[in-house]
Amino acid sequence: MKDLKITGIDVTLCETRVKGNFADSTRNVETIGFVVVDVSTDQGLHGIGVTYHEVGGEAIRDFIRYAIEPRLIGRSPFETEVLYEENFHYMRGVGRKGLAFCAYSAVDIALWDIKGKALDMPLFRLLGGSNPKVPTYASGGWTSYSTEELVEEARRMMAKGYRKIKLKVGVDGGRNPGEDVRRVAAVREAIGPDIGFMLDANNVWRSAAAVQFANRIREYDIEFFEEPVFADDIPGLKAFKQGTDIPLATGEHEYTRFGVRDLLIHNAVDVVQCDVTRVGGYTEMLRVLAMSQAFNKAFAPHGMEHMHMHLVAAAPNGLYLEKLFMFEEVVENVFLDAPEPSEGILTIPEKPGLGMELNMDYIRECKDR
Repeated sequence: MKDLKITGIDVTLCETRVKGNFADSTRNVETIGFVVVDVSTDQGLHGIGVTYHEVGGEAIRDFIRYAIEPRLIGRSPFETEVLYEENFHYMRGVGRKGLAFCAYSAVDIALWDIKGKALDMPLFRLLGGSNPKVPTYASGGWTSYSTEELVEEARRMMAKGYRKIKLKVGVDGGRNPGEDVRRVAAVREAIGPDIGFMLDANNVWRSAAAVQFANRIREYDIEFFEEPVFADDIPGLKAFKQGTDIPLATGEHEYTRFGVRDLLIHNAVDVVQCDVTRVGGYTEMLRVLAMSQAFNKAFAPHGMEHMHMHLVAAAPNGLYLEKLFMFEEVVENVFLDAPEPSEGILTIPEKPGLGMELNMDYIRECKDR
């Protein structure tokens, strides 16, 4: 198996119109989807990888087809470091952040899937972990929901066994913090004092307004506050940390270790939330994990729990996975028997690699579109 060679990359765009009323503080979510890659080798092993999108899926698909695939044909899937470095520099004029790096992330994940399969090991064990059971929190609570809908959803999450939940804040584009305070209070009252409670502002405020709001809701025992200010405003994130004792979570919009390095050295993060389907795949995420551990920060990645489960299971500073209910339909369509959390715990399959299998009937349906 050490002489494996890549023979091709099949890439499929699987997307759907959102069914429901999903809006956060800064945008309406209309379309969600996965770009799915299937990397083939000359010895019959295949690896799968995924990135997600709300816009730009066609661009990601075509970038893989025309820019990445030709450079990987004939190469070994074990050369993840070499291939990453070569493609990082190849893409640097159009990459480093954005769709090009989403594209390469999906391919890199597939290469790691092949490595696990070639060695007959689940990735969490290959990465040095031992426990396949990973805590998971429930994520929803859109700003487009009424307070009653927020409370009802929170109770449904608890009924499914989740011990931690997250909701959105920043109603009316962040212009009505008083209403946000009332919504947070209502949900905390409904879930009681023993359920972990996180908030996500989706970049809506400037630092002073974010600090004001955070200090109005700190009595509700907030486990972390996600992206209270614009993700690229590192001075603003630092000012937020200096203005409140609520832990700051950010990083889902960072691409590559360099963006995470800047968050860390400027003391602008407590909980690192990088997304393996954006940051550069497993190859780059392992560097991010090492840096977060060196700065003694927690790791709790953004969404995409099936791509992150092995990483959190293996990381000493891994807290939990995020279950974004908005993605349930596309996950059910793309994969066969994707593991589901039970009582807030996701159990990783003891299968080689990612342990995931594509639903080829649905993949073919997406291609026919």
